[in-house]
Formats: sequence, structure tokens, C-alpha cells
Amino acid sequence: MSLKNQNETMKEKVRKAFSLKEDSAPHEEIKARLLDGGQVTGTNMCVLVCAMIIASVGLNMSSTAVIIGAMLISPIMGSILASAYGSVSADYPLLRNHLLGFGIQVAISVSAAMIYFLLSPVKEPTVELLARTSPTFFDVLIAFFGGIAGIIGQTRIDKTNTVIPGVAIATALMPPLCTCGYAIANCRWDMLLGAGYLFILNAYFIFLSASIILSVLKIPKTKELTEKEWRRHRFRMVRNTIIIAIPSIVAVYYMII
Repeated sequence: MSLKNQNETMKEKVRKAFSLKEDSAPHEEIKARLLDGGQVTGTNMCVLVCAMIIASVGLNMSSTAVIIGAMLISPIMGSILASAYGSVSADYPLLRNHLLGFGIQVAISVSAAMIYFLLSPVKEPTVELLARTSPTFFDVLIAFFGGIAGIIGQTRIDKTNTVIPGVAIATALMPPLCTCGYAIANCRWDMLLGAGYLFILNAYFIFLSASIILSVLKIPKTKELTEKEWRRHRFRMVRNTIIIAIPSIVAVYYMII
């Protein structure tokens, strides 16, 4: 075998090893999974409130195990992945619907945490609470690659998804929302700013990474974008990414100096 053929064979093996399309589920199944996971139902909302109270207690008591347990049962990531599907498929009514559902989940989550912390006798911020108020670019990396792992897990043929629980723990969407509730309950606006930014950072980069993977998988679009619309969409994504990431990069700079 010639050297050229050997190189081609090696490239083919590497390409196949990292191919996302080899074992991806059919597009209709991917759509059903993501949209089902993003539904804002009574059951999901009840589980969400329970998860928020559990996470708030864990943060209030500095119990890492309790916080992890709350992150495992929280359904909030489903809305982010469903929104990413709506964006990539150019189904803008679907996107707006899931973004609205996501906003409702966020509002209820913060309200539940706020009520808990208003009633809690422990008012001093714990180490776990303070840890959610200083986001850096490292949190961007965790959210981005966690989002990639999460959407890959959701789009595989194998329905036994062991990835999402790990992603839920790594990307940590619940604790920042709980910290926002604590900050509002105790008028700690400095903590509200840091925790709110951390949540936005995590949610946005999960959305971005999910959108990238769904684009690679060539999810069918409800309508084809014109070249002008595609350029506008790409510009917005780049602009939003830069705007959201800049404060975290600055934070890392001040950590180093």
C-alpha cells in the first residue's frame, strides 16, 4: 500500500472515529426528544420547584452532596436544548415558545429560592453561595463543552442517556439561580449581579454549543434562509457571544495579575 493510500486510510479512520452522524438518531426522533424535554408542564414545574428548594437548602447549609442532587433532578436544561433546536431549524414560533417557557421557569425558580431564603434563619452567605458570584472564562469552557456533551447524548441512537446527569452537574444551572433568590431576599445586589451573570453565561453557551452540533447534524429547516438572512443570523451569534464572554475574560485577567 502506498504512503498516500495509508494517509487516506488514517484520515478516514480519524474522521469516522469523531463522526457525529455515524450513530445519530433519525431527525424526527431527535426533534421529539428535544421538544418533549423542553415542555413546561405541571409535572416539570413541580419538579423544578422541588429542585430549587433542595438546592437552596444545600447552598444554605454548604452541602455539596445536596446541591448535586438538586442539579440531577432539575428539568431546566431541556428548555435550552429545545430553544437551540428551534433556532437551528429556523422555526421561530417554536423558538419563541420555548424561550418564553424558559423565562417562566427562571422566574419561578428565583421566586421559590427567594421565598426559602426569606424564611430561612441562616442569613449569612455561605462559601457555596459566594462561589456562584464570581464567574470567569473557565465557566464559559465548562458550559460550552458541557453543552456539546449534552446535545450529543440527546441525539444518539441509544436512548439510555448517561451523559445528561453529568452535564447537569458540570454546567450548574441551578445554584446561580438559587443565589439570585438569596441575593434578592437579603438585598445583596452585588451577589445578584455575579450570580445572574453566571447563569446567563452557562445558559447561553449551552445554547450555542447545542446549536453548533445540531447544525453539524443538518437538522431540517422549516424554511431555507436567504444568504442575507444567514449572514445576519451569523453576525448576531458572533456579536452576542463576544458581548456575553467579555466580562468573564476580564475576570480571568484580574485573577492572574
